[in-house]
Amino acid sequence: MIYFDNSATTKPYEEVLQAFVQVNKEFFGNPSSLHALGGKSEQLLTTAREQIAQLAGVHSNEIIFTSGGSEGNNLAIKGTALMHRSRGNHIITTSVEHPAVTEACEQLRMLGFDITYIDVDKDGRVSSDDMIRAVTDKTILVSMIHVNNEVGTIQPVEEVGRRLKDFPKVLFHVDNVQGASKVPLDIYRSNIDLCTFSAHKFHGLKGSGFLFVKKGVKIAPLISGGNQEKSLRSGTENTGGIVAMAKAFRIAENKRKSNMESLLEIKKYIIHQLEEVPGLVINTPRDHAAPHIVNVSAVGLKGEVIVHALAEQGIFISTTSACSSKDKTPSGTLRAMGVPEEEATGAIRISLSYENTLEEAEKMVHTFKQVLDRLNKVMRRNK
Repeated sequence: MIYFDNSATTKPYEEVLQAFVQVNKEFFGNPSSLHALGGKSEQLLTTAREQIAQLAGVHSNEIIFTSGGSEGNNLAIKGTALMHRSRGNHIITTSVEHPAVTEACEQLRMLGFDITYIDVDKDGRVSSDDMIRAVTDKTILVSMIHVNNEVGTIQPVEEVGRRLKDFPKVLFHVDNVQGASKVPLDIYRSNIDLCTFSAHKFHGLKGSGFLFVKKGVKIAPLISGGNQEKSLRSGTENTGGIVAMAKAFRIAENKRKSNMESLLEIKKYIIHQLEEVPGLVINTPRDHAAPHIVNVSAVGLKGEVIVHALAEQGIFISTTSACSSKDKTPSGTLRAMGVPEEEATGAIRISLSYENTLEEAEKMVHTFKQVLDRLNKVMRRNK
């Protein structure tokens, strides 16, 4: 098996699985319980929070544990809207966000909020000038993705955050789910108020994540009832998943520092090989792009057909975002970039991790070319 769908989810590290099992076997107490077993669970949570905060470059009291990226984005966006609606009803985001952001915004639109979507250029990148020009006296939140989950474009987060300092009443939320442990982000220097992370994107377990909430920032909870996580996210904490997430984050950060050159070499090889294939168009930009995502279109073919054909050969890639892959419409990100519908329909995403090898890439490229040749011959016969 060759797995190149790491932007959808990553395979948990063995040490992460062991940590999860050990905590749930030996320290299964409720962290809110007063007895010793509960106290041990609470201690594990505290240690994990401190470790995660150190890796993220923030203070431990600014970490709120969630179930993952979608909940984190919803808590940041809806929590801001509910808390600050008396101050304004305007939210600014981009046209290339993850559905967890766009659908949260559209829900708020139905409740009377005004949503502005900023267009992107042909590389899928927004202009900080356009973002700032959209701010009004009713704006309460700017939300933008750090690394686009479909094509890998890196957005000018630091520049937008710096310029938002001129608007102290506007909160700044960043979806860093795809960027974590791939593209460094200085949260404080970028003037970020809210930042979303998801464990299963950096070899942790599904169902675990965290939201950075800057000290002094007020948002409303979406889940109430138990007063956990500073009353911002009630419910018994997933101690095993959180401890495993801290371990995964540490391992992934170490690999980012030691294995980045290898990752970039694999990506460069894939792009070089595929850009020479007739009928293929590389959608991932050459500049301002993450090291782990390659998006390419096979003109005249359907992306899902390619995905299934490669899966039959034991090679796993995807079309668009995993959350949207069963939707038959062309990628919203590619449409926003101005990619023609015929090309967008044939788009596939190859996403890497530090565990992948150049040998795997070579086999994938070879098989991909064979699949394309076979599918194109079938298409020509059916015309």
